[in-house]
Amino acid sequence: MYTQTVALKDVRCHALHGFYPEEQLIGCIFMVDAEVTFTTDNNDSENLDKTVNYEVLNNIITIEMANTQKLLETVVKNILEKIKTKYPFIETVKVGIRKMNPPMPGQIGQSFVQLTYTRS
Repeated sequence: MYTQTVALKDVRCHALHGFYPEEQLIGCIFMVDAEVTFTTDNNDSENLDKTVNYEVLNNIITIEMANTQKLLETVVKNILEKIKTKYPFIETVKVGIRKMNPPMPGQIGQSFVQLTYTRS
């Protein structure tokens, strides 16, 4: 058996997430990472139904990033839950969102929220 990892890194999205009304008007650039692991026997490595399709991961990310929320924690959880639902065989899911240049005093490169799920 093998443990396989499928991931998307640095999916760039402009979205309107933010607690303050002005954040939901002007938006911000976000970078999203999603990583899943699962066990496979690797005997059918050319079968897309036996793996996690990163095109589907991208679609989940894109849809959830377009659904404005006040907190990134909500967005991260929604992405993670959709991935778990689509791929019930996965063992771990890690989703992180970075808000680039968050609008606050000082020079801040990014804020970051991450959530990890491990099947028990």
